[in-house]
Amino acid sequence: MSLLPPSTNGDYTGAPLAAHFLTLVGTFTIGPGLIHSFLPDGGAGVIAGMDLSGNGAAIIGVFAWAGATQIVWGITLVVASLRYRSLVPPLLVLLMLERGLIALNLWVLKAPRGGHHPPEAYATLVTLPLLVAALSLSLRVTRRGKSLS
Repeated sequence: MSLLPPSTNGDYTGAPLAAHFLTLVGTFTIGPGLIHSFLPDGGAGVIAGMDLSGNGAAIIGVFAWAGATQIVWGITLVVASLRYRSLVPPLLVLLMLERGLIALNLWVLKAPRGGHHPPEAYATLVTLPLLVAALSLSLRVTRRGKSLS
């Protein structure tokens, strides 16, 4: 028995562009995960501009935890986009839910005082409409009824 089950790419009927976009999102998820996991301050101070003078160790620890989940999530997205394309539409929906909750928290429910937002807050606003477009493409049946794998 192999570690990974057989590919489902032959069952995917959406646009290949949607799967390629998922590969890109997965790659861009792994990158920040590596930063949060391995940069000494997890990027909290040097990238997000957070004040780490009060309980900095806890903040850095939370960033490292989030980074670990980002790495695993990003790998999952890349593997699905390359080998299990039938999972592209549901993964795009999960990404929309994730990004929607992040935007809601960063801009409304837990908006930072003073108006400073980390780079991720802006990236999320750009990513959300792109995810909607990719989902639409992933649900369209291609002319031949099958996507190119």
